Amino acid sequence: MDHGTERDTSHGRPAGRGAPPPDPVTGRVPLAVVVVDRDGLVSHWSSGARRLFRLPRQEAVGRPAPDLLPVTGVLPGTAADDVSYDAYADYDGLGPGLESSLDGRLSYPAAGRARLTVPAARRVDVLWWAYPLVGPGPERLLVLAADAEGLRGDRADGGAGAASAERIAPGFALHTDFPGAEELARRLPEILPSMSVGESARIVAQVLELGYPVLEFSQSDRVPVTPDWGVPRRAERKARRERAARALAAGEPVPDDLRDEAEDAEDLEYAAVRERLEFLNEVSGRIGTSLDLARTIGEVSRAVVPRFTDVAGTYLREQVVAGEGFPDGVPDTTTMWHRVALEHTDEPGRWDDVVPVGEAMPFPAHTPFFQCMTSGEPVLVPRVTEEMGHAVASQFEKRDIRPLITGRSMLLVPLKARQVVLGFMILLRHPERPVFNDMDRVTGAELAARAGLVLDNARMYTYQENVAETLQDSMLPHIPDRMAGCDIATRYLPGTLLGRVGGDWFDAVKLPGARTALVVGDVMGHGLNSAAMMGQLRTAVQTMAGLDLPPAQLLRKLDDLAQRLGDTHLATCLYAVYDPVAGELHLANAGHIPPVLVRAADGGSELIDLPTGAPIGVGGVPFESVRVPVEPGDRLVMCTDGLVEMRGEDIGVGLATLCESAAHPAASMDDACDTVIRALGARGGRKDDVALLMTRLRGVEPDAVAEWRLALDPAEAGRARAAVREQLHDWGLGKQAAAAELLVGELVTNALRHSRTRPVVLRLVRADTLLCEVDDDDHELPALKAAGPLDEAGRGLRVVSTLAREWGASRTRTGKTVWCELALPRR
Repeated sequence: MDHGTERDTSHGRPAGRGAPPPDPVTGRVPLAVVVVDRDGLVSHWSSGARRLFRLPRQEAVGRPAPDLLPVTGVLPGTAADDVSYDAYADYDGLGPGLESSLDGRLSYPAAGRARLTVPAARRVDVLWWAYPLVGPGPERLLVLAADAEGLRGDRADGGAGAASAERIAPGFALHTDFPGAEELARRLPEILPSMSVGESARIVAQVLELGYPVLEFSQSDRVPVTPDWGVPRRAERKARRERAARALAAGEPVPDDLRDEAEDAEDLEYAAVRERLEFLNEVSGRIGTSLDLARTIGEVSRAVVPRFTDVAGTYLREQVVAGEGFPDGVPDTTTMWHRVALEHTDEPGRWDDVVPVGEAMPFPAHTPFFQCMTSGEPVLVPRVTEEMGHAVASQFEKRDIRPLITGRSMLLVPLKARQVVLGFMILLRHPERPVFNDMDRVTGAELAARAGLVLDNARMYTYQENVAETLQDSMLPHIPDRMAGCDIATRYLPGTLLGRVGGDWFDAVKLPGARTALVVGDVMGHGLNSAAMMGQLRTAVQTMAGLDLPPAQLLRKLDDLAQRLGDTHLATCLYAVYDPVAGELHLANAGHIPPVLVRAADGGSELIDLPTGAPIGVGGVPFESVRVPVEPGDRLVMCTDGLVEMRGEDIGVGLATLCESAAHPAASMDDACDTVIRALGARGGRKDDVALLMTRLRGVEPDAVAEWRLALDPAEAGRARAAVREQLHDWGLGKQAAAAELLVGELVTNALRHSRTRPVVLRLVRADTLLCEVDDDDHELPALKAAGPLDEAGRGLRVVSTLAREWGASRTRTGKTVWCELALPRR
């Protein structure tokens, strides 16, 4: 059926689009409205449908539509007794019977006429219009129906029944400028109160688009239907209900019109339901504007006060407040509930001392609160009695809450998500306000369901943030603030918009010779994949730094590793080795922003000029290193580009700000880091992660280093012990001499035993700890062994491991270095 054309009813053919529509005569027709869902069940049954089909709403909703509606067609001119109820037939070319629309076989609107047998052996001649509904909602079909018998004969109002009816046939017209089209758009949502405003508006739009209901009273007259929903004005309706009530009270028969009016009183209830739905839609628009849990809690409380309630207190389970995982199981009397929000219309401060926000408490089993949280259903208390007020007040120890709750109406609604109670709300109304009723309970339940979903989203976001922060913290190293010859401070800031987990990292690795490797890197991208790649590269850098590889060689091997891991990620990396004895930095760069060196002598700062290099993962690009002399007190600042880059701004501006802020005097390394963060963070617009590593290069004084070269003679072990004892006494460390002699004796003895041609080198460095290093030309690293009672070897390193604060070994170009540290008294 082409709904873009009118029909020439005399010939049964579509008329041309250019044909002018006949001058319409408006007819007011009482309509029944029925909505059928996608399962073929009735989901809405208007009061007009109740009157037409003589079936109450509660008996119709949920039943199969074909059992209730007239699915059998009636042929024109067929007598009522000759109607066949076993088959349907087209009615004068208007399309198939209603059955085809009900079972979903039609995707276009249809109209027809049928006979229906209703209770009391009454047959109703029914006109019907069926509109298929499309969209995301559960509704599949809208059916409008009218009593054809009521349209026969003359009507005093000059409406549709005033025509001399040769026949009455339903049809459609696309011309929505007929009188009554605006009324349909305005009134149809009122008789669909079980739907949201948006859903009913969608249905109206489809009705007006597919065709407006039309009646044909002759071969030439087409009368648009102006719906008469049968809803009188409120004042008139109230008066009629009162007359019906008086008649019933007096034992007198109630006239049919008053009886129908009493039935129509339900329409007022549905108007109230519509008002509540509008309220819920308004609340839904006001909550959930943020994924921040605290802000969401405040939005939920403020949304219901004062329109729905005068006091709203929100309680959440301990796991939800802590941002932990989803709470398991049904709450019990040991469950702690945190009062997270309290909104009220009372005078300021009245509730603050009695029920402060932030308090945690359990609830006894005999209270309505416990009933709400365990059943997951709303609990309605029309009025809080003196007895109940006393029972509730007993939970608050010395605080008397009775004046705040006694005499008020109370509604408890659970905040649920995935069938688990996350919390509940306590809603109270002032005594002068109407008490909560069953409709309020339904409204409160729906409100709580929406609020629970929003809170669960915020809870999940908070939980995932905590997981991300925990993951990020676990992947970042915990660097001591003092290492050999240097002080270190770090900062890590996650991206503000692109996720809590990123690929930025920093590290500091202890190297032989009192040196320290300093590294900052940035895997391009965000999220878990970047963080995983970052973890692999950081571990690789730690391992290769422990092998004492030169900076350029280390970056070369790191690039090779990235190639083997895949080409999905690139990374930048800045690697520096600080030698406090030589007073120099050895640096290499792989596509990273340059570091800043702040000179202690004049307080000036500069970017260290380094060969930029290509990012890690590009492959096939050489890396170069440079050596930069430094003085005690100089500071080295290394960071990722998230600190200096901002959208729409040249990176040179950020680097200049970094140099300026890094040179600012500071009382401590932490203060210096905070100064840099404030200076660059104040510009705004930062979206990337930030890693910052700042090092004060304290150096090691020349007289704090002692070195001896030992010949390949076993007797040299004794000379080494004597030299160490004498040196420690000169340094004022006589108390450490005995332990140091024993450690040096074991390390030197092993070195003399395994060295081949070159002399053994013994070095002592006095810094924050006493560092002892022994170099030889054997590349085989020592390892702890289990020595038996009769074994002659295998106990030396066990002694070193027991006495030393730390010990280790690494390969060098010419062999290996074995080192150990002894703690020194604080100066």
